[in-house]
This record gives sequence, structure tokens and C-alpha cells, in this order.
Amino acid sequence: MRLLLLACLRAQTGNATTAARIQSHLHAAGHICVLKDAFLYESPAEIADLTSTDKFDAALAIHLYKGGRLLQGSRIPFGIIFGGTDVNEDVKSEEKHRVMGAVLEEARFAVAFTVEMKELAAAEWPEARKKIYVQTQGIKTTPSETFDWYRFLERADIPTDTDRLYLFLLICGLRRVKDPLYLVEVFSDWHRKDPSVHLGIIGPAVDPLFTREVKEKVKRAPGVHLLQELPQDDLHAAVKRCFALVNSSTSEGMSAAILEAMDLDVPVLARNIPGNAAIIKHKETGLLFSNPQLFLRFSPKSWMSVCLSEALLPLLHLQFSELGLGVSLAEGLCCSDLPATCCTGA
Repeated sequence: MRLLLLACLRAQTGNATTAARIQSHLHAAGHICVLKDAFLYESPAEIADLTSTDKFDAALAIHLYKGGRLLQGSRIPFGIIFGGTDVNEDVKSEEKHRVMGAVLEEARFAVAFTVEMKELAAAEWPEARKKIYVQTQGIKTTPSETFDWYRFLERADIPTDTDRLYLFLLICGLRRVKDPLYLVEVFSDWHRKDPSVHLGIIGPAVDPLFTREVKEKVKRAPGVHLLQELPQDDLHAAVKRCFALVNSSTSEGMSAAILEAMDLDVPVLARNIPGNAAIIKHKETGLLFSNPQLFLRFSPKSWMSVCLSEALLPLLHLQFSELGLGVSLAEGLCCSDLPATCCTGA
């Protein structure tokens, strides 16, 4: 099968990473999958011309609005993969809500990464409940064996000549919904009391105006560093060497950074929002905090002891299917119902 996959492909973002993984899974399942950046197209007519000219058999889109809107009126069958933005942010816009409902009506099926995400979507579009299936993401980490950890620290002006270093990494695109400034003040206060503690924020400048705000705030916050972006293999290596991964987003679908940290046996401390709570069991596979003060209460003593306990580490390493999502998506475009063995439609 020749498939078109539409996604927002800004480099070093979760969407781009997820799209590349789905493409890889589909290729491994024997299909041809062509990845296109949804930002490069403005109307369904452009995509209709593309699917006709390049003779695609079916299409997939990541994000019901950003990608799915371009498949309205499609002559070929298509499926949708929900993003957190769809059910947490775009539903607040009357026009986007209308468009997403129309796309969902036309779609052969839709995939949500968590049960919680499915329920949010079904609450907005009850008539689509039976076509929404739950399938968690496939995760594969590939930490570079040649990554220079000490050079990485030096470039960030983080001391390397110390026996004690606790570097927390916050990986996100620099935009308001990811709220990278949420913990800056408490981290800086903590660093003043204990200079071995550092917070590193790393990710692409998705929102240029907000990025300038982040840079200005970080300049005035000792112990907090805005780090240079890294290729994925190097980023995985950095996560593997850090003390813990932090997520402070106000909205998530299913955070790839959290899943990757778990796969690398790295402790996770995340803001208590539905998307994070769906994949973290509090005090078993990570810690969930609802405000900066609670984060700080967890961090200095109880969090460090939990992080370093041998009992926690096996729980952090979650097992994810490598090929399940890609195979299920392709089969879903070939038949009216997704096979129950691949996805959960309940």
C-alpha cells in the first residue's frame, strides 16, 4: 500500500519524532509511506492534487485539525491520529471544533494514544466514539556511544570539576503550552542553596517571541540553563546521563520525552496533567506535582532517595510495541474495523 502521512515536521519536535517512527513502522510492515509537512499546504485541494498525481492508496494525518483538515473531501480513505493539542487546546475554538468534527466524520478511523485522550474526544464528538481506537506509541531510544557528556556540560557553563552534579533536563519546544518557565524560580532558589543542582531546558524555538522571553528569564536565574539543541541520538545519550527528566507542560497528548526517559531507566518528575498522569503512576513509575512548591518538596530529599532506589528502576523501564501502531494503522485503512488484537476500541 502506498500511504501519505501528513504531520507538522518542525525539526526536533515530538510531532516530527512520532511521524518518523510511524513511517519507519509502516515501511517495516511492507508499505510505502511518504511523509509530508502539513505546514507546506494550505487547502484540501492541494492535497487532493498530490494524492491523485502521486497515486496514493490511503492517507494518515497526525492531529485532527493541523493535518486532518487537509484531508476533508478526500477521494482516498484516511485515518487520523489525535494529538494533545486537538483535545486540550483546539476544541476551545468554535471554528476548529467544527472542522475537526467534520474531519472525524469522514475518517475511516481515529487513534488516541491513551484512554483519557479517547474519552476527551468522545465527549466532544459522541457519534465518533466507535471509530476511535487506543494505541500507545512505540518508543525506541538510540543513545549515541560517542556523545561527549563533559563537552556538553562545558558548553552549558555547568561545572564538571565536582563530585556531585544533579542535572534535571526539561525537553520541549519553546512555546507557552509547554510552560518551560514554570519551575525556573524554584530551581534557581534551590541552586542557590545547593550549587550541585541544575535545570537544563532544551528544545527548538517554536515560538520566537516566547523564546526571547525564556532567554531573558534564564539569564537572571542562576542554575538554570537554556541548552543547545542536539541530534536525537545525542539527546538520548544526554538524557541517559542526567539525574532526572522534568515535564512542566500545561497540555500533553503522550510525551515522547517522558516515554524515552522511562525507556532509558531515567527517573521522571512531571506536572500532574491528564496526559502525564495517563503514563505515570505516582510514586511507582515517577512523581507527579501540581505546583512548583510540591515539586520542591519532592525534590531535595524524598525524590532523590526514590530516584536512586533499586526498587524503582525496573518500574521505569516500560515495554512498548515497536511495530504495533504502524501495522494497525495500515490494516485500519484496508478494512472497516480495526482488528481487536492491535487496538483497543472499548
